[in-house]
Amino acid sequence: MAKKTLQHLLQTSDKCIVAPCVYDCASARAVEMVGFEAMMLSGGEVSIAMNGVIDYGFSNLTDVEWITSRIAQTSAIPLAADIEDGFGGPLAVYRSARRMAMAGATALQLEDASDMEESTGLLSREKYLEKVKAALAALEGTNCFLIARTNADPETQMDEGCERMRLAHELGAAMTTVVKIGTLDHAKYVAERVPGWKMFPDVRDIDGKPAVTVDQIYPLGFNFMTMHYTLKAAMDGMLEHGKHNFAQQGCHYTCQKVDATGVMGMSATPLFDPQSYMELEGRFSGQDKTYTIVGNQVEDFPAGFVRSSIDDRL
Repeated sequence: MAKKTLQHLLQTSDKCIVAPCVYDCASARAVEMVGFEAMMLSGGEVSIAMNGVIDYGFSNLTDVEWITSRIAQTSAIPLAADIEDGFGGPLAVYRSARRMAMAGATALQLEDASDMEESTGLLSREKYLEKVKAALAALEGTNCFLIARTNADPETQMDEGCERMRLAHELGAAMTTVVKIGTLDHAKYVAERVPGWKMFPDVRDIDGKPAVTVDQIYPLGFNFMTMHYTLKAAMDGMLEHGKHNFAQQGCHYTCQKVDATGVMGMSATPLFDPQSYMELEGRFSGQDKTYTIVGNQVEDFPAGFVRSSIDDRL
């Protein structure tokens, strides 16, 4: 049975789908385990996690295609992916979109930045719409749809951004996003001017309160909302454990700490459900086998988390 695509998930849902931003297979696994139904590949966080450099135009198609294929092949929930400006002109966008769809992305976000080193500068409307046409042509007949994105500043370029997204929608983009909006008033303004599915990007707190809620924005046509937390949370945990383990010059802190899963020890392997792999192998070999690490038994998958079928993850 084929895994659910993002388009099918959105078409059959009666709520706004919240998609955390991920950057590798481990972050995707964490998002899936806690119950999120979809995820978004963050170009910026891929740049940091995969190449060790900030989001400044350093990543390329090979980088995002490679990690997209790994995540899509090992996750049970659909992945949308940020392809920046498409890595070139219309022909490059066409190639990028085709390859990303083949890699397993079920939606692609294409932005209108004129320079990846300076995303506040917008490509001309005409040049951006050429890229939109190229992406749409590339995605015809696939399970992947286009999210048209504008980097227009809501304070000074909101009308231009909305018009670009309206035109992209007319061309066939299934979803649009004015990526710098951050408030409910912004969402209402966009909703009055841009038809169709809309993505509310990178939701955050303002003065200690949620900027928007899914219940507020869903009636406005925002059926997809993204947020960042996975890379910061990962770094936070690694730094916490690292400070203690460095002070102790050993792994005592990690081995004794009871974390969110209740799994003890120093390995994250139990969270990836190794026994399900052994059960799959048993279908072919007819033998029962227990997974171990250098002869050491691995704990069971933790209770209270989503255990998706191995058939959807391999």
